[in-house]
Amino acid sequence: MRQRRFGRVDNVLKEITPKSVDYSQWYVDVIKKADMVDYAPIKGFMVIKPYGYRIWEFIQAAMDAKFRATGHENAYFPLLIPENLLLKEAEHVEGFSAEVAWVTQGGSEPLTERLAVRPTSETIIGAMYSKWIQSYRDLPVLMNQWANVVRWEKATRPFLRTTEFLWQEGHTVHRTPEEALAETRQQLEIYRQVIEGELAIPVIAGRKSAGERFAGAVETFTLEALMGDGRALQIATSHFLGQNFAQAFDIQYLDEDGTRKFGWTTSWGSSTRMIGGLIMVHGDDKGLRLPPRVAPVQVVIVPIARGTDEEQQQVLAYARLLKDRLAGAQVRVRLDDRPEFTPGYKYNDWEMRGVPLRIEVGPKDLAKQGMVLCRRDTGEKTAVSEAGFESAVTAMLDAIQQSLLQQALEHQQAHTVAVENYREAEKYGHRGFFEGDWCGSEACADQLKANTGMTIRCLPLDRTPEGTGCVVCGQPSQERMLFARAY
Repeated sequence: MRQRRFGRVDNVLKEITPKSVDYSQWYVDVIKKADMVDYAPIKGFMVIKPYGYRIWEFIQAAMDAKFRATGHENAYFPLLIPENLLLKEAEHVEGFSAEVAWVTQGGSEPLTERLAVRPTSETIIGAMYSKWIQSYRDLPVLMNQWANVVRWEKATRPFLRTTEFLWQEGHTVHRTPEEALAETRQQLEIYRQVIEGELAIPVIAGRKSAGERFAGAVETFTLEALMGDGRALQIATSHFLGQNFAQAFDIQYLDEDGTRKFGWTTSWGSSTRMIGGLIMVHGDDKGLRLPPRVAPVQVVIVPIARGTDEEQQQVLAYARLLKDRLAGAQVRVRLDDRPEFTPGYKYNDWEMRGVPLRIEVGPKDLAKQGMVLCRRDTGEKTAVSEAGFESAVTAMLDAIQQSLLQQALEHQQAHTVAVENYREAEKYGHRGFFEGDWCGSEACADQLKANTGMTIRCLPLDRTPEGTGCVVCGQPSQERMLFARAY
C-alpha cells in the first residue's frame, strides 16, 4: 500500500519505524507522516504546517484564557535588541551568548551597533518598563507576549529543539518580593493545569538547582515530564528574578512613603516544545495519539459501502447526516469520503494522524440506524444507536482524554526509581526519573553529569530529603532531587 509523506503519495517512507528499533527515527517518521512540519531551506528551522499549527492554537487558547483570568494582558515587543541592552545584565548575557544571532547590516549599510535577534525578551522589556513605571500606582505590571525567538542551536529536532521556535513569555513587575514569588508560583500552576488538563501529560513541579537556573534568575521553577523513551523534557518554566533586572534596567517606582524603590520582577515561558512532548508521551508505533482537547480533528467518519451505487449513496448520505449532527454539537469532525482510498487505508491514515475517535458506518449500520465507534487510544470498538449518539461520542472523547493522562501517569510512575547511589541508575540504562538525596553541592551535580549524562531536573516541591545521604558523595543531604537524561 502506498503511504503519504508531507501530504503526497510517496513510496519512500512506507512505514513508521518502531519505537523499539530507533526512537529518534520513529519521532521524525511520525511528524513527517502526520504532515505536521516540513524542513525549511535554512538549517535548524522548521515550517509548522496547518495540522501541527492547529494544535499550537488550541494550546494558545487554553493558556491565554487562564492568563487573562489572572489579570495579564498581551503586548508585543521588538524582535531586535540593541547589544547595549543585552549586556546590561551580565549573568543573563553570559547564559545566552553562545546562542545569540546578530544582525550587523541594515540594507546596504553596516550598523553602528549590533542587534541581537531575541533569544528572550527580559532586556528590551526591562528597558520599556523603566520608562512606563513611575509610581506604586503603576504596579503590578502583568504582561505577556506571543512571539518567536531564535537560539542558534547546533543539533536540532522538530518541535523539541529548533533554531527558531514559537512561544509565549510573560514579564511582570511587583512592589514586594512576596507578590513576585506568588506570581511565579501562580504561573507555574497555570502551566500545570494546561499541560495535564489539555495535553494529558503528567508533570513534576520543582525548583531548579543553582546550576540549572535561568540566567539571571534568583529562583527558577520548572515542570518536568517523562517521555516514552525514558528521557526527561523541561516543558515550562517560571522565574523569580528578584531585583536583578530591575537594578540593571533602573525599574524604579515612587512608593507611598515617598522613597524610590526597585521593583521585583518575574518572567515565565512555554513553547512549541510542548508539541514534541505530546508526540513522545502519547505516540505509538501506529503514529500519533492525540488528546481530544487539542486534536485538530476529534472524530473522523469513514463510510463503508462496496455494493451498488444506490447503496453507496445511501451510506454516504447517512454519514453526512452524522457529521452535521456532530458539528452541531461542537465536535471537530471530518467525513472521509475520498473515493480513491479503501476503508483500510483510511483507518491507517487517520490512526497515524492521531484522531481520537473513528466512526464506521456501512449498510448494516444504516439498516440498524447505528454505527461503530473505534477509540484510537485502546482500539476498542463499540456499537451505538443513532438516537442520541452525540452524547455517546462526547462521553467517549472525555474518556479518551482521561485515559491518555492515566496511561502517561502510569508510565511515569513505573519509570520513577528511588536510589541511594546514582550508580544504581546504570541497571535501568539511565532511562527514567531517578529520585535521591543531594548534599546541595554543584560539584556533585557536575560529577553526576560527567559520569552519567544525567542532570538534576528539579528539586520537587512536594518532597523532602529522606536522610540516606547524597547519591553522589554520601554526605548529609540538603535536598531531594529528581535527575535524568534530558532532551
